[in-house]
Amino acid sequence: MSRRAPATSPSRQGRNKLRIIGGKWRGRKLDFPSVEGLRPTGDRIRETLFNWLAAATPGAHCLDLFAGSGALGLESLSRGAASALLLDRDPQVVARLREHCKTLQAENARVELADAIKWLASAPAERFDLVFIDPPFQAELISQTADALNASNCLREEALIYVEVDQHQHFAPPANWSAIREKRAGQVSFFLFRYRKSV
Repeated sequence: MSRRAPATSPSRQGRNKLRIIGGKWRGRKLDFPSVEGLRPTGDRIRETLFNWLAAATPGAHCLDLFAGSGALGLESLSRGAASALLLDRDPQVVARLREHCKTLQAENARVELADAIKWLASAPAERFDLVFIDPPFQAELISQTADALNASNCLREEALIYVEVDQHQHFAPPANWSAIREKRAGQVSFFLFRYRKSV
């Protein structure tokens, strides 16, 4: 799916702001480009999510598969994650994320231009404790991404996986993912799973 930026007015662009809500960068506002499908996780959902992850985030190695605005990957670093790898397939998005990491002096962040599913299929050597899956809602990517992640061998045992979908999307997780938390906010359903290599 193409994620080309639609024509936008300056006033529209001015609304593309992300606020980090906790940790060492709390209150920092970062802009992001107007790209189709780019939909930052809202403040209230992030607050709930990182309350769930309060004990797990410090020291974690994180993977943000559809980084977009950086809302999840950068928030995890702000709250003490050891590292974060942010992937996105849009060059404009990746360039902006790299600028933000430089501004924040986030030396433990890495931003890569990559298709998440192809990257997972490339047998990455890294192992992660915490993974965020929040693809564009209009693309039917969620099940394909979950299966690719499960087969990639890049999850540590007991890794935590966050999934965010449109409330009308059906998501059946792999059998070896156990549900820990689930909630709905507006048009969004979001879940937290724990990974085990076998059921």
